[in-house]
Amino acid sequence: MTLTSSLLSAVPGLRHSFFTREGGVSGGIYSALNGGLGSNDDQARVAENRRRMAEHVGVAADRFLSLHQIHSPDVLVAETAWPSGPRPKGDAMVTKTPGIALGVSTADCGPVLFVDPHARVIGGAHAGWKGALTGVLESTIAAMEKLGASRSGIIAAIGPLIRQDSYEVGNEFVARFIEADAENAMFFIPSVREGHAMFDLAGFIRTRLEAAGILMIDDLGLDTYADERFFSYRRSVHRKEPDYGRHVHAIALEG
Repeated sequence: MTLTSSLLSAVPGLRHSFFTREGGVSGGIYSALNGGLGSNDDQARVAENRRRMAEHVGVAADRFLSLHQIHSPDVLVAETAWPSGPRPKGDAMVTKTPGIALGVSTADCGPVLFVDPHARVIGGAHAGWKGALTGVLESTIAAMEKLGASRSGIIAAIGPLIRQDSYEVGNEFVARFIEADAENAMFFIPSVREGHAMFDLAGFIRTRLEAAGILMIDDLGLDTYADERFFSYRRSVHRKEPDYGRHVHAIALEG
């Protein structure tokens, strides 16, 4: 049901999890631990799955938070449960409040969990290619600093995401990255298909973290597309499935 980072696991008073598909109640293409509020799954089953995830990281169900993600660099400070109604929009959260789980919803994009063990500040970022390119990681670190964190003391863990062997993109995608910074060419290798390349999202995330001054980084090295333990948007598209499940990886300070 769950995977952990060795670096994060060594921090006292911290709970975190990179969830797999196992351990939930959903069926069919959503089997089994689908936490996607935006999916077409039975929402009662989604709620039960999220309750189980909340319990696993030691928080109340209403404090297991996730955002309406929009592939942006936008970060919110989470201090309590969200009010009823639509979820806030953004792609990262930070907090220093115990008992709140910051949830990052993914199905190929990169979940990155953060903690400054000394300042007791945590963060969670949804780093797809667009968010990573436009600064969601740097925005998360800056928001943590405003709560008292020091970037030299922050630990980051990169969870399951689509890896380079599985991530084929077109030349226009490559051009966008190289236009932003010519050195981004290092994250692409040729594909067997003409006019396409294979993109190293994990390497790009790690390099952005290092450039931002994060010295302690743990990458679980898992490929959501190739590994059936994980939901994958691209795998679902290739199989012509009507929808796909979502993970909600999470981090929380113990109360």
